[in-house]
This record gives sequence, structure tokens and C-alpha cells, in this order.
Amino acid sequence: MPPRAAHLYLVGRFACRVGDEDVRLTPTAERVLAFLALARRPVRRHQLAGTLWPDVTDRQALTRLRSTLWKVPAPQRAALVEADATNVSLHRDADVDLYALDDDAPAAHDGGVFDAPMPRGELLPGWGDDWVLVERERHRQLRLHALEDRCARACAAGRFADALRAGLEAVAQEPLRESAHRRVIEVHLAEGNGAEALTQYETFRTLLRAELGLPPSDAIRALVRPLLGRPAD
Repeated sequence: MPPRAAHLYLVGRFACRVGDEDVRLTPTAERVLAFLALARRPVRRHQLAGTLWPDVTDRQALTRLRSTLWKVPAPQRAALVEADATNVSLHRDADVDLYALDDDAPAAHDGGVFDAPMPRGELLPGWGDDWVLVERERHRQLRLHALEDRCARACAAGRFADALRAGLEAVAQEPLRESAHRRVIEVHLAEGNGAEALTQYETFRTLLRAELGLPPSDAIRALVRPLLGRPAD
């Protein structure tokens, strides 16, 4: 990346860096950059302005957009935004922490994928815009799936500590998510730790019954049934 590349942090908080410098932005500029980052593509000026300033006329909204962008100091603006008469987008070289989930794909020959950092926390906490809420849920689901996938791949590679780290993080993020508990049980079974597998199952079974009044599925019961020699419940 060029030495003055921009970095946006949207998970857990909003922050911006250009090169080695922290950039202080107005709340309005933060919203513009966040919208562009979440869009992942060039956005028409009218769409951007109308979304961020829906209570004023189109002309006023476009004026506010121009004013917001021009208030960002020129060197930082050049690293953060690309714009023409029709479209605005985040700079092509800008790095966004949220995009790390897009890169967390299976890599059969790359053991380092198990150690790659994954952003933790809620997307833009405290922001209530509709366009944030949609992306926040997308981020939550993608992160859960990425953790479960990382757990399974690490387990298959015999990296049980890495597998448990990812699986238990998924459980902590969503305690009622059965697929996350299944991944953890599978790791315990692969290590030969039957007691740990049963403890994980019983923890989930008790929580599911207390919170929702439901039994575990046949899929998770089948994992521990051979350890008991009788139906798991």
C-alpha cells in the first residue's frame, strides 16, 4: 500500500488513520466515510446525499455533502475519497477492518489463516441508521460463520487450541447457536476428551431448555450418544 494509505476502523468504534496519523473528523464526515465503506462501491452523489440528509431538499443535501467533503483537509481527503461529478467512493487503496471477514476464506495450505486477526465487537456501536443496522447484522452473521469455519479447518489440521479458541468465541458471541456448540464438541471428540464434549453438550442443552424450552437437535445429540451408550437425554 502507498505510505499515505487510509485505514478505517468500524468494528467496536469509528476511527480513521492516514499513514501514521490519527485523523479527527466531524461526525458528519464520519457518516459519509462509513456509508462509502459499507457500500463497497461508488455511490451516486444524489443517493448518498439523500440518504444522509433525508429531511432537506435534494439541492440542500448535495450542498451539505460538498461542504462535508471539503472540510476534510486536502491531504487526508485525497487518501480517503475518490469523487467525480456523478459518483463518490472510498479511495481504492483505503483499508477497512470490516473487510477482513471477506478475506477469511478456506486456505488448505496456509496454516497462518488460523492466526489471522479478525475484528471483534459490534459494527459502529451506538449508530442507529437503517443502513448501519442492516450491515451490522450481516457482519454478525459473517463473523459467526467465519469463526465456525476457522474452528473446523483448524480441527482438521490438528490445531486443536486454535480450533477451540475460534469455536468458543463463536459460542460466547451467540450462546444459543447450536452450530457453534457442535463445532466445539467436535474438537473435544477429535482430541479424545469425551468428558469435555459431554460437558459442552450439557451446558447447551440446559441453556436451550431454560431460554427457549426446546430440546437439542438430533445432529448434536448424535455427536455425544456413543459416549453414553444410551439416548443422550
